Amino acid sequence: MQGSMVNKESAEPPRFYSVAQVAQMLGMSAMTVYRAIGAGEFPAVRVRGRLIVPARAVAEMVDAAVASQGVVDASGWVPGQAAG
Repeated sequence: MQGSMVNKESAEPPRFYSVAQVAQMLGMSAMTVYRAIGAGEFPAVRVRGRLIVPARAVAEMVDAAVASQGVVDASGWVPGQAAG
């Protein structure tokens, strides 16, 4: 089983985060993130009942907020669109 071990230093960045990871990154409860996802206000992917959040979506929202020096509302956020 040693061949399946992954060296964390050379591993690629994650493509998805758990809801708990996103909540911790954003400084809010996981329940708040689950509610936003359920209301269609935050991007997520459902796989057999489990919700995961694309890492790219989080990174692009952060980049948009920094680039515009403004607020990005996740509920109205569209990739590639400047914050308004």
